[in-house]
Amino acid sequence: MRVVADTAICQGHQLCQGEAPDVFGFDQDADVVTVLDEHPDESRRADVQQAVRYCPAFALSLEED
Repeated sequence: MRVVADTAICQGHQLCQGEAPDVFGFDQDADVVTVLDEHPDESRRADVQQAVRYCPAFALSLEED
């Protein structure tokens, strides 16, 4: 899986960090999400899917490799 973040629509809620802090970071200056691990281990799938599902701005997605 590949994690994708659309920083153009990110609203800086940071909920993704609560679900998967090892995958999602935050750029304080730009006030947007950063992807720390674009290809996280499969064991992280459930947490990453939760982060994608609950993003209020729909700025996150998963692509299958």
